[in-house]
Parts: sequence; C-alpha cells; structure tokens
Amino acid sequence: MSYYPRLRDLREDADKTQDEIAKLLQTTQQQYSKYEKGVQEIPVHHLITLADFYKVSVDYLLGR
Repeated sequence: MSYYPRLRDLREDADKTQDEIAKLLQTTQQQYSKYEKGVQEIPVHHLITLADFYKVSVDYLLGR
C-alpha cells in the first residue's frame, strides 16, 4: 500500500481532527486513519476532495 505522508501534515496544519476530515469525505474516522497510515489505498475521489479542501494538487498529496 502507498503511504501518504502529507495527509497528516496538511490536516494538522489546518488544525483539523481525523474525525473532521472523515466527515468531509463522508467516511469514518477509522477508515481515514487507515488512509493516513497507508494501511489502505485512498480512493481517487477522496484525493480530489482533499486536494480541493487543502488547495493543493493531487500530485502534492501523493508526494510527487
């Protein structure tokens, strides 16, 4: 699985909890935690939502 090192950094910089971001993505906090840890791949539609929310590119989120 991929690891998304910037997800946690962006979330913390925005002073958001995992639960708040999970609600934005319409998923659970437990599921979102798996995305941050790289335990489970994050769906493309969630990446797009997060990129829009944080005002960054999907490439940035993926560490490209």
